[in-house]
Amino acid sequence: MNLLEVKNLRKVYTTRFGGTQVEALRSVSFGLEKGEYTAVMGESGAGKTTLLNILAALDRPTSGEVILGGRSLSGLKDQELAAFRRSNLGFVFQDFNLLPTFSLRDNILLPLVLAGESYREMEKRLQPLARRLGISGLLAKFPYEVSGGEQQRAAIARALITDPQLILADEPTGALDSKTSDSLLRLFGEINEAGQTILMVTHSVKAASHAKRVLFIKDGEIFHQLYRGELSVTEMYERIADTLTLLATGGDVRA
Repeated sequence: MNLLEVKNLRKVYTTRFGGTQVEALRSVSFGLEKGEYTAVMGESGAGKTTLLNILAALDRPTSGEVILGGRSLSGLKDQELAAFRRSNLGFVFQDFNLLPTFSLRDNILLPLVLAGESYREMEKRLQPLARRLGISGLLAKFPYEVSGGEQQRAAIARALITDPQLILADEPTGALDSKTSDSLLRLFGEINEAGQTILMVTHSVKAASHAKRVLFIKDGEIFHQLYRGELSVTEMYERIADTLTLLATGGDVRA
């Protein structure tokens, strides 16, 4: 049974004055098994961000359904969605989204504070997670006092602190240099190997090549997918690059 089920998602936006409708997603269906690590790729305007927002319960589809952990998001009211999102989803963003006036400790603990957890429970979760991510000595520092890679590690800790069913990552290496990106991608791999389910939206072939599956979106549809299987990261990189070339030139790679 899949952890995440996406069924026939369609999203139509109407322009401000109601004159034009734009179909951002059409008939998008796929599933994620528990422990999967999947990347979503596509050109700008292909529908990646719309899909991510719907999976994050930040937007509602025009039609279709998202089911996470056996629970449909369609019937949840806004207040219920906020609580569900906080308990079941973790988010990692390109620009980290850390609060500049909060220490790294306070940024990481914020989801637990909002959930009303006790201080003892927060510390119980924080310390092993900080050690695991290599930021134990940085918890008292503020975001502007640490590097981009260290900020992203704090953001990952914040995403993991609630023990979410699913991590949603939006261009997680986009603001990082090559060396720091490599370190982050290794970390994502380790987190996934420990059992965490990850869905990552990215333009980076390098980042996507570390995933176990890649979904390609074009014109609002899932157009193709690749499974890593026994391929090395380098071989997966080449497959992804070839697929993107075919998609860009109109080649027939439809799944």
